[in-house]
Amino acid sequence: MQQTFQTAILLVLACAASVAAQERVTPQQSRGGKALGEPWEGVPNEVRKQMPAEWPLPKDLDQWQKSDRAKTREIVLRCLGTLPPRPASLQVKVLSREERGDHVLERFQFHNGVDATVGGILLIPRERKGAVPAIIGLHGHGGSKETICTDEKNSQCVGPLLVKKGYVVAAIDTYFCGDRARKDVKGTDEGTLFKLNLWLGRSLWGMMLRDQQCLLDYLQTRPEVDKNRIGVTGMSMGGTGSWWLAAVDDRVQALVGVAGFTRYTELIAHNSPRLHGVYYYVPGILAHFDTEAIYALIAPRPMLMLSGDRDAGLPLDGIEVLEKKLGQVYRLHGKGEQFKSIVYANTAHEYLPEMQAAMAAWFEKQLRVDR
Repeated sequence: MQQTFQTAILLVLACAASVAAQERVTPQQSRGGKALGEPWEGVPNEVRKQMPAEWPLPKDLDQWQKSDRAKTREIVLRCLGTLPPRPASLQVKVLSREERGDHVLERFQFHNGVDATVGGILLIPRERKGAVPAIIGLHGHGGSKETICTDEKNSQCVGPLLVKKGYVVAAIDTYFCGDRARKDVKGTDEGTLFKLNLWLGRSLWGMMLRDQQCLLDYLQTRPEVDKNRIGVTGMSMGGTGSWWLAAVDDRVQALVGVAGFTRYTELIAHNSPRLHGVYYYVPGILAHFDTEAIYALIAPRPMLMLSGDRDAGLPLDGIEVLEKKLGQVYRLHGKGEQFKSIVYANTAHEYLPEMQAAMAAWFEKQLRVDR
């Protein structure tokens, strides 16, 4: 009888934790969009048969931490391809410093040691006590470092908000974007870069993540930055980049992904792969598992995912599967509260003011700026 009662209590607590990890919000205003149809409608059965087998969620925390996590990450890294080692000592050139009221805007560049000079921006709060947390902002497809740091008409421009709250903010141009999207230089477009890197035995996505790791390397040398409190955020391509970066690099201590919470099986089921750029596709990954395995590498570090229920690029049924699976992974670590997913009603692929507020609140809770 006592054992039955204890089991019932555990079930109630598990259900409560699962609900706590999921939130549904009706925003004041959104563009909205069409609801997706039934999954697999019109998709050939032969495609469905090729979907990955169910990935067994970790059940034994000790085994996951001692061996299975490392094996999973090794598969992820192998699928990204043979990436060149990052420079042992990143040579960074500061181009300019500009006083902007409550912060300093610093422009810099570094060579990634392979194929490109990478331009970036740092926003540094003027009033701070010693080293403070830093947040890397990843821009969306077609955006740039300016999208994150200076283009205040863009909804992705979160840099000014975060630096006001006391964070150092950092952003770089990714491949084929910003200053790296040069029409006068051949081979800098997305399609050509994707093909070239396949020839070289690596993925364009892996190279994009590698550049962000170079940025992490740089931030850890800056005296203004507390290297143990670095977060990452972004929307769309940047939202996807935020969780991939956290999965492959444990130096990311907290993340907020916007409009990037995706599971590949449901993406295919709704004929939505066409909605993502070619950069997004990692060769071989579906031969092993779907994205829950990649997200699981982040646990128990704090992760907040913000999504629209009418965003065709991240089908809602896939989000719901991930909420359930990742809730279990985080509860296995005893940190169920460290994972949260918020879905906004009648919201398409957009970055709402409510999302910005939730993002800022999450970082305030998880990284805590000392003032």
